[in-house]
Amino acid sequence: MIHSDKLKVFLIASGLLFLLGCILVYQNITYNDKKLHVVFCNVGQGDAIFVRTPQGSDILIDAGPDDSVLNCLGKNMPFWNRDLELVILTHPHSDHFIGLFSVLKNYKIKSFVSEELSNKTVGFNSLMGKIKAQKIPARFLLAGDRFILKDKVALEIVGPTKEFLDQTSPGGTIGESSEFASLEILIRYGKFSALLTGDSQVMELEEILRFTQNDIPLSVLQIPHHGSRFGLTTEILDVLNPKLAIISVGAKNKYGHPTPFILDLLQSKNIKTLRTDQNGEVKVVSDGKNFQIRSKTLTK
Repeated sequence: MIHSDKLKVFLIASGLLFLLGCILVYQNITYNDKKLHVVFCNVGQGDAIFVRTPQGSDILIDAGPDDSVLNCLGKNMPFWNRDLELVILTHPHSDHFIGLFSVLKNYKIKSFVSEELSNKTVGFNSLMGKIKAQKIPARFLLAGDRFILKDKVALEIVGPTKEFLDQTSPGGTIGESSEFASLEILIRYGKFSALLTGDSQVMELEEILRFTQNDIPLSVLQIPHHGSRFGLTTEILDVLNPKLAIISVGAKNKYGHPTPFILDLLQSKNIKTLRTDQNGEVKVVSDGKNFQIRSKTLTK
């Protein structure tokens, strides 16, 4: 009887080890495919974009309005990996930074960057206090700053300039209901390019066009400010000429995003458009030459 019990324990343990090994192999193949992954997380009315580079650097750009971002990270990072090499906050609005409280509790952030604007709300001040308490290196970025990673993925800050910040937010603060400057990030990998726009508006997009001339047409454009009426013009879209447009937006939001103007504009240019409220999480995967689109509602 004792031998029988030991045999059962051995068989169960062996089965569990085999299952764990299968999971590790599967996750290693899935998350280390040597391609660039840009994931537009479905976090409702807000922004959260996860980037995993070909050699496995993990970057989070904004974190949405709640802890929904944890679900996105859990699906797109190996379960044993709890390190984020870089977190970028495009601007201090709650629908972009509240999720960082949950991220700070569950992941180790190695570096934090944002624009040099503050928000006087209790939430933002608390966030910056926690970043300081955890001794996370933090710095502010402007147009011209860049990160060039070992796998030749580049993240370039194309806006705002110091002049634009001084002009739109002379006091160095941004109101919770006012959208002025927002970090705009151009991701480059080989022939692939994606412009991430945060809550930018037309004035700032016009300013950054000179930084993106070598990357036009874009592979992917994140439509500014969840599809706000004031995020794009026909002229700007004609210059950027993206192959794919993605709108991070919440279903039935009170702002009416994305606006009919933006949807009509994209349709008139025959630009393929995906929305997180309709398509859920949208993942763009590139080998530096071509890119694929993956979502629950579309695989291409």
